[in-house]
Amino acid sequence: PSGSLLYPYGPHQGDETNPKHDDGTSEEISLSVPFTFYGKPYKTAFVNNNGVISFDGPVRQYTPDPFPLVDGHPFVAPYWADVDNVVGGDIFYRQTTDPVLLGDISKDITQYFPKNPFTATWALVATWDHVAYYGSSSSEKGNTFQAVLTTDSNMFYIIFNYWDIQWTTGTASDGDAETGLGGTPAHAGFNSGDETNFYNIPGSQTDAIINITTTSNVKVPGRWVFRVDNFEAIGVDPPQLNNGCWL
Repeated sequence: PSGSLLYPYGPHQGDETNPKHDDGTSEEISLSVPFTFYGKPYKTAFVNNNGVISFDGPVRQYTPDPFPLVDGHPFVAPYWADVDNVVGGDIFYRQTTDPVLLGDISKDITQYFPKNPFTATWALVATWDHVAYYGSSSSEKGNTFQAVLTTDSNMFYIIFNYWDIQWTTGTASDGDAETGLGGTPAHAGFNSGDETNFYNIPGSQTDAIINITTTSNVKVPGRWVFRVDNFEAIGVDPPQLNNGCWL
């Protein structure tokens, strides 16, 4: 969509497309650049249909749990909920070194973190395009969002872009089949796999997560950006309502 926060995606960008399976996942993705997530480099990742990018193994769980997770899985959750791409929507991903895209990502991150000028050398772009929820009575309600992992081989960042969020919950998570609301709503944030390094985006697992397209930690509604190679860089304090950090 024009004016969109989303970086370009789709088959014409060379994206792979996930299979149409409820609770499905991509094949194992061998990362051409190991991605350091909380001090630990990972060489493989999975783009899971249920709104999660996981390291080392797939995640098929459809009802989200708050972070930190007891099972210690390291993963990134742009919008963890019960997606059903059989009902509607597509999940795309690609690794890229495209100079135009990397230039745009570098410009954005340097704008948000001016003390650490950043020149991306690699990115993994995963996009959930108008995906439906499990148990939906129609495929009309879809969510479109994106997660980008990127590095200059020194600093490691994750970008979440939220373009259109119309539902929060599948019916197996006690959501309403007509509205896709209620029950245990979607969760956004990331989990390092240890007990201390995790982040829950405000509104996660509450009805307010439907409004994530209007919130931000970088003053761009619908975009959240985190440096993730070490936790100190993003600050442990969650954003407060009144400091202008998010709207």
